[in-house]
Amino acid sequence: MRLLRGFEEARKFVAERGPMSEFDVPEEMARRIESVFNQPMAPGALVARILKDVQIRGDEAVRDFSYRIDGVRIEALEVPKQQILEASKNVSQELYAALELAAMRVRDFAATALPTTWHNSDTGLGERIVPIDRVGIYTPGGSAAYPSSVLMVAVTARAAGVKELILSTPPRANGSFDPAVAAAILIAGVERVFCIGGAQAIAAMAFGTNSVPRVDKICGPGNIFVTLAKQQLYGQVGIDGLFGPTDTLAVADDSTDPVLCAADLLAQAEHDVLATPVLVTPSERFLQQVDDEIEQQLQGLKRQEIAQAALRGQGTKVLVGNLDEAMKVANIFAPEHLCLMVSNPWRLVDKVSNAGTVFVGQFSPEVLGDFVAGPSHTIPTEGTARFSSYLGVDQFLKRIPVVALQHNIVKQLVIPAATIARAEGFTGHARAAELRLDSQSQGKV
Repeated sequence: MRLLRGFEEARKFVAERGPMSEFDVPEEMARRIESVFNQPMAPGALVARILKDVQIRGDEAVRDFSYRIDGVRIEALEVPKQQILEASKNVSQELYAALELAAMRVRDFAATALPTTWHNSDTGLGERIVPIDRVGIYTPGGSAAYPSSVLMVAVTARAAGVKELILSTPPRANGSFDPAVAAAILIAGVERVFCIGGAQAIAAMAFGTNSVPRVDKICGPGNIFVTLAKQQLYGQVGIDGLFGPTDTLAVADDSTDPVLCAADLLAQAEHDVLATPVLVTPSERFLQQVDDEIEQQLQGLKRQEIAQAALRGQGTKVLVGNLDEAMKVANIFAPEHLCLMVSNPWRLVDKVSNAGTVFVGQFSPEVLGDFVAGPSHTIPTEGTARFSSYLGVDQFLKRIPVVALQHNIVKQLVIPAATIARAEGFTGHARAAELRLDSQSQGKV
């Protein structure tokens, strides 16, 4: 893990990080891209090529990329419902119960946050809160299965009232369907499922193909290629946000157990070789303790190589003068997950301005947020928490203002509106407003 000293070094480091499309991908990934496409390509250029090809050739391009990238030949892109039912039977009772608990907590949190339609007859103003018709959900599945991602997105969408949910997830080499993901699909009530992964899945849902229906919005996390595809398709289709390779920033002091802090950083590092674990502390001794713990806990991790690559590539330690400076560093990083692992974490909560989700204290760990806490774990990454929020019910709703003015309000507003219209050169606008003062128009507003 690289070491930065103080706020200024941290600020400079964040400022110099390039956009996601310019990431230096790991050598192994770069070699894989070159072998598949017969030339070296930057991630952004690769994704643009996939999107264009799927838009033109539809299902044929989807099948082509699924074979070239995933090594799987697919005839029927849609997964039969019976296959999902059969796969779900292989889930243990313990896991099924855990998924149902997670779904309940996600549903309850979403329902509590749900806004409602309102109208104020005195002002003549209100809003209709309307759910999106059809949402496409992407669920990662390359190096691991993510039933939790299905629940976090689909259950939240259902709580918002979305009418139709379709889901796309990468195909498995043996043609089977992951049992835990199948169980989550049934629990969440997803209508249709497609075995398509990566940027080609995002393209298929955005443009529509003979097999895949065009959706109104695409939601869910994914790797760098999925995230870049969503970024490039913004405006063509609704996009929830940029939820790419995970990042976690822990603010810690000497009161924190280094064993727990190291475990939390490793939990994020094992997600992806491009994951970003960050530790910010005023204690040099604590930094060393966490380093030692990371080395020890790495041993025996099932995804040890992935975690090591993430720590080596993006892992960052920041040594600061005090916790107030630590919070300044946290806000410029704008992390997906901000873990306040200090003796008095609530003192720091009010200092948070940029974070996807805040985890207060070392016994409210981010790992519970990943699976069962309640708020969706689909959260803005790569510093986009500076201007965007987690995937909550608002993401699945449209807010439609309703204007129904009483006569007395109209009389007050016509002249100011006409005045502004003429100042902007719109005499037609001004006339349309002033006609409302015509005595013959009264009573018809």
